[in-house]
Amino acid sequence: MNKPDPEKWVNKYSDILLKFAYIRVNNEEIAKDLVQDTYFSALKNLDGFRGEASEKNWLFLILKNKITDYYRKKAITSDVEIETGNENFFKEAFDETGHWWNNTKPEEWNTEYDSVIDSREFMKTFELCKGKLPEIHNIVFCLRFIDGEKSDEVCMKLGITSSNYWIMLHRAKLQLRKCLEKNWFNL
Repeated sequence: MNKPDPEKWVNKYSDILLKFAYIRVNNEEIAKDLVQDTYFSALKNLDGFRGEASEKNWLFLILKNKITDYYRKKAITSDVEIETGNENFFKEAFDETGHWWNNTKPEEWNTEYDSVIDSREFMKTFELCKGKLPEIHNIVFCLRFIDGEKSDEVCMKLGITSSNYWIMLHRAKLQLRKCLEKNWFNL
Protein backbone atom coordinates (compact mmCIF):
# COMPACT_ATOMS: atom_id res chain seq x y z
CA MET A 1 0.00 0.00 0.00
CA ASN A 2 1.31 3.42 -1.02
CA LYS A 3 0.82 6.09 1.60
CA PRO A 4 -0.66 9.38 0.37
CA ASP A 5 1.86 12.13 -0.20
CA PRO A 6 0.17 15.43 0.79
CA GLU A 7 3.15 17.49 -0.38
CA LYS A 8 2.33 16.53 -3.99
CA TRP A 9 -1.46 16.89 -3.86
CA VAL A 10 -1.67 20.48 -5.02
CA ASN A 11 0.53 19.94 -8.07
CA LYS A 12 -0.90 16.54 -8.99
CA TYR A 13 -4.62 16.94 -8.34
CA SER A 14 -5.70 20.57 -7.96
CA ASP A 15 -6.64 21.17 -11.60
CA ILE A 16 -8.73 18.04 -11.97
CA LEU A 17 -10.38 18.38 -8.54
CA LEU A 18 -11.18 22.03 -9.24
CA LYS A 19 -12.73 21.20 -12.62
CA PHE A 20 -14.79 18.42 -11.03
CA ALA A 21 -16.08 20.79 -8.33
CA TYR A 22 -16.67 23.72 -10.71
CA ILE A 23 -18.86 21.68 -13.04
CA ARG A 24 -21.08 20.86 -10.09
CA VAL A 25 -21.27 24.20 -8.25
CA ASN A 26 -20.78 26.65 -11.15
CA ASN A 27 -18.77 29.05 -9.01
CA GLU A 28 -14.99 29.19 -9.09
CA GLU A 29 -14.53 30.52 -5.56
CA ILE A 30 -16.84 27.90 -4.05
CA ALA A 31 -15.09 25.19 -6.08
CA LYS A 32 -11.71 26.37 -4.74
CA ASP A 33 -13.05 26.35 -1.19
CA LEU A 34 -14.38 22.81 -1.65
CA VAL A 35 -11.02 21.58 -2.95
CA GLN A 36 -9.25 23.29 -0.07
CA ASP A 37 -11.69 21.67 2.38
CA THR A 38 -10.98 18.35 0.68
CA TYR A 39 -7.24 18.69 1.26
CA PHE A 40 -7.79 19.76 4.85
CA SER A 41 -10.12 16.83 5.52
CA ALA A 42 -7.71 14.40 3.85
CA LEU A 43 -4.82 15.69 5.95
CA LYS A 44 -6.89 15.39 9.10
CA ASN A 45 -7.81 11.79 8.22
CA LEU A 46 -4.49 10.69 6.76
CA ASP A 47 -4.20 7.87 9.29
CA GLY A 48 -7.58 6.56 8.11
CA PHE A 49 -6.32 5.96 4.55
CA ARG A 50 -6.37 2.17 4.13
CA GLY A 51 -5.23 1.98 0.52
CA GLU A 52 -8.49 0.41 -0.72
CA ALA A 53 -8.58 3.13 -3.38
CA SER A 54 -5.83 5.13 -5.02
CA GLU A 55 -4.81 8.41 -3.45
CA LYS A 56 -6.53 10.26 -6.33
CA ASN A 57 -9.79 8.32 -5.94
CA TRP A 58 -9.70 8.84 -2.19
CA LEU A 59 -9.42 12.61 -2.71
CA PHE A 60 -12.26 12.53 -5.24
CA LEU A 61 -14.46 10.65 -2.78
CA ILE A 62 -13.77 13.24 -0.10
CA LEU A 63 -14.50 16.04 -2.58
CA LYS A 64 -17.74 14.40 -3.69
CA ASN A 65 -18.84 14.24 -0.04
CA LYS A 66 -17.93 17.91 0.41
CA ILE A 67 -20.00 18.81 -2.65
CA THR A 68 -22.93 16.76 -1.33
CA ASP A 69 -22.68 18.62 2.00
CA TYR A 70 -22.64 21.91 0.09
CA TYR A 71 -25.73 20.85 -1.91
CA ARG A 72 -27.54 19.80 1.25
CA LYS A 73 -26.83 23.14 2.92
CA LYS A 74 -28.01 25.02 -0.17
CA ALA A 75 -31.21 22.96 -0.35
CA ILE A 76 -31.90 23.62 3.32
CA THR A 77 -31.32 27.37 2.97
CA SER A 78 -33.37 27.50 -0.26
CA ASP A 79 -37.09 27.47 0.25
CA VAL A 80 -37.42 24.57 -2.19
CA GLU A 81 -40.96 23.57 -1.29
CA ILE A 82 -42.37 26.90 -2.39
CA GLU A 83 -39.74 27.65 -5.02
CA THR A 84 -41.42 28.70 -8.24
CA GLY A 85 -38.70 29.72 -10.67
CA ASN A 86 -39.52 31.87 -13.68
CA GLU A 87 -43.32 31.65 -13.84
CA ASN A 88 -43.54 33.87 -16.93
CA PHE A 89 -41.41 31.43 -18.89
CA PHE A 90 -43.73 28.56 -17.98
CA LYS A 91 -46.90 30.53 -18.73
CA GLU A 92 -45.45 31.41 -22.13
CA ALA A 93 -44.53 27.78 -22.88
CA PHE A 94 -47.57 25.84 -21.55
CA ASP A 95 -51.31 26.25 -21.54
CA GLU A 96 -53.39 25.86 -18.38
CA THR A 97 -53.57 22.07 -18.87
CA GLY A 98 -49.77 21.76 -18.98
CA HIS A 99 -49.51 21.15 -22.74
CA TRP A 100 -47.13 23.03 -25.02
CA TRP A 101 -48.46 26.03 -26.88
CA ASN A 102 -48.00 25.23 -30.59
CA ASN A 103 -45.48 28.03 -31.10
CA THR A 104 -43.35 26.98 -28.11
CA LYS A 105 -43.12 23.24 -28.73
CA PRO A 106 -39.45 22.19 -28.88
CA GLU A 107 -37.99 21.73 -32.34
CA GLU A 108 -35.56 19.00 -33.39
CA TRP A 109 -31.98 20.11 -33.20
CA ASN A 110 -30.62 19.57 -36.68
CA THR A 111 -27.06 18.75 -35.88
CA GLU A 112 -24.73 15.82 -35.62
CA TYR A 113 -24.66 15.24 -31.90
CA ASP A 114 -21.24 13.59 -31.68
CA SER A 115 -19.44 16.48 -33.31
CA VAL A 116 -21.32 19.16 -31.34
CA ILE A 117 -21.26 17.49 -27.94
CA ASP A 118 -17.53 16.95 -28.18
CA SER A 119 -16.79 20.54 -29.10
CA ARG A 120 -15.31 22.88 -26.54
CA GLU A 121 -17.47 25.73 -27.78
CA PHE A 122 -20.63 23.76 -27.07
CA MET A 123 -19.44 22.87 -23.58
CA LYS A 124 -18.64 26.53 -22.86
CA THR A 125 -22.15 27.48 -23.96
CA PHE A 126 -23.64 24.63 -21.96
CA GLU A 127 -21.76 25.71 -18.82
CA LEU A 128 -22.88 29.32 -19.31
CA CYS A 129 -26.49 28.17 -19.69
CA LYS A 130 -26.21 25.87 -16.69
CA GLY A 131 -24.82 28.81 -14.72
CA LYS A 132 -27.99 30.79 -15.43
CA LEU A 133 -30.17 28.19 -13.74
CA PRO A 134 -31.44 28.94 -10.24
CA GLU A 135 -28.90 27.36 -7.91
CA ILE A 136 -31.20 24.65 -6.58
CA HIS A 137 -32.16 23.65 -10.16
CA ASN A 138 -28.48 23.44 -11.05
CA ILE A 139 -27.85 21.24 -8.03
CA VAL A 140 -30.71 18.87 -8.90
CA PHE A 141 -29.62 18.77 -12.56
CA CYS A 142 -25.98 18.01 -11.65
CA LEU A 143 -26.86 15.30 -9.17
CA ARG A 144 -29.13 13.60 -11.69
CA PHE A 145 -27.33 14.01 -14.99
CA ILE A 146 -23.69 14.66 -14.15
CA ASP A 147 -23.35 12.42 -11.11
CA GLY A 148 -25.97 9.90 -12.29
CA GLU A 149 -27.84 9.77 -8.98
CA LYS A 150 -31.29 8.20 -8.92
CA SER A 151 -34.23 10.47 -8.12
CA ASP A 152 -34.87 8.98 -4.68
CA GLU A 153 -31.19 9.47 -3.78
CA VAL A 154 -31.33 13.12 -4.85
CA CYS A 155 -34.49 13.68 -2.80
CA MET A 156 -32.92 12.07 0.23
CA LYS A 157 -29.65 14.02 -0.08
CA LEU A 158 -31.43 17.34 -0.47
CA GLY A 159 -34.37 16.66 1.80
CA ILE A 160 -36.94 17.50 -0.88
CA THR A 161 -40.13 15.79 -1.98
CA SER A 162 -40.32 13.70 -5.12
CA SER A 163 -42.82 16.06 -6.74
CA ASN A 164 -40.61 19.06 -6.03
CA TYR A 165 -37.62 17.18 -7.47
CA TRP A 166 -39.47 16.45 -10.72
CA ILE A 167 -40.66 20.05 -11.04
CA MET A 168 -37.16 21.43 -10.53
CA LEU A 169 -35.60 18.90 -12.91
CA HIS A 170 -38.23 19.62 -15.57
CA ARG A 171 -37.72 23.37 -15.23
CA ALA A 172 -33.94 23.00 -15.38
CA LYS A 173 -34.18 21.00 -18.61
CA LEU A 174 -36.60 23.49 -20.17
CA GLN A 175 -34.44 26.46 -19.24
CA LEU A 176 -31.28 24.75 -20.49
CA ARG A 177 -32.97 23.88 -23.76
CA LYS A 178 -34.22 27.44 -24.26
CA CYS A 179 -30.78 28.89 -23.48
CA LEU A 180 -28.98 26.42 -25.77
CA GLU A 181 -31.42 27.09 -28.59
CA LYS A 182 -30.86 30.82 -28.23
CA ASN A 183 -27.08 30.74 -27.79
CA TRP A 184 -25.94 27.65 -29.68
CA PHE A 185 -28.45 26.26 -32.12
CA ASN A 186 -29.96 29.61 -33.15
CA LEU A 187 -33.38 28.10 -33.90
